[in-house]
Amino acid sequence: MVFGRNVFCQIALGSLLFHVASSTMVAAEAPGWKPYRKVYVPVPAASVATPQFFEEIPASRVHTDIISDVELDQLRASCCQDSFVQPYIASEQYVEGPFVDSRMAPIDQSCCWTTELLPADVIWQSYWAGAKEPRISGTVFQETGDDLTLFDITLGGRTSIWRYGYTQAGRPQGWELQLEGAGMLRLNLDHNWDFEAVDFRFGVPLIYGNGDLQWKFAYYHLSSHVGDEFQERNPMFERINFSRDTLVVGASFFPRPVWRWYAEIGWAFYADEGTDPWELQFGIDFARPGPTGKKGIPFLAVNGHLREEVNFGGNLVAQAGWLWRGNTGRVLRTGLHYFNGKSNQFEFYNNFEQQIGWGIWQDY
Repeated sequence: MVFGRNVFCQIALGSLLFHVASSTMVAAEAPGWKPYRKVYVPVPAASVATPQFFEEIPASRVHTDIISDVELDQLRASCCQDSFVQPYIASEQYVEGPFVDSRMAPIDQSCCWTTELLPADVIWQSYWAGAKEPRISGTVFQETGDDLTLFDITLGGRTSIWRYGYTQAGRPQGWELQLEGAGMLRLNLDHNWDFEAVDFRFGVPLIYGNGDLQWKFAYYHLSSHVGDEFQERNPMFERINFSRDTLVVGASFFPRPVWRWYAEIGWAFYADEGTDPWELQFGIDFARPGPTGKKGIPFLAVNGHLREEVNFGGNLVAQAGWLWRGNTGRVLRTGLHYFNGKSNQFEFYNNFEQQIGWGIWQDY
């Protein structure tokens, strides 16, 4: 028994020495080659959905494992493939709960305010469903009261000419001086595209934006004119000199990144025939923030406009459809249009209209 145990030990020791020698020879032939190494491997665990983007951000736990060089390279490549879309409004797209993506954390740039001429984006944007907002748009609709097919066109826009603040993707902050203007005309498709009327608007808004809240202090001039072809068809129509110079105070608030609530009050220090000083406007815009890419996203917009000259009646506008947004925040929308109330062509300010149609709008 003793002899047998010694033989077994000698055989085992010899095998071990042979294995060590073989490993040394392989290592000598391929210096620096290490077939395996100890690394930390992230393993997907429970995922947390951001309520703003409705996409999943993978959380992770860490444990140790042994992998080869090839597997390590594959792991590195897979870790660089981030399917989560970087948020457009960086300071707002934080993740609620215990998991936070560091790229989405708010950045305090209040110490970095600078003066900028002609910024590419704007702090204050036009109300999507506002009937008298500066934009480029075309809306074809049936006016159900008179059974007419009409085409409302707006040719204009809004631009920033000066800003003291800082540019943050999606929602710049600070003080901003803007210019706005538009011609808003109506064509009658039932009468050879006759020119019915036009309103002209020009304004100078001063904007202050900080976080979720923006303020507007503005002056605008608006005047209305009847179309010559409408006048020829209706020689008994008496035009009015509807004109107003108005001071406006407004506020816009984002309770969530997908919601915008706004309200404003205007007082006309000069109000000509047919118009009275006071007006109120309020509404909501709803759409997911950030660049949309080619697919776009759905949107909803509702606006109410009350005017003293019609005993604080006015109109209600609702629009819903599809939206595309670029990197500078400019928006292209198309969808259904519904209007109910006093006419948005102020030469006919006291006429009731119900409009049902389709439009395309580019907002600034």
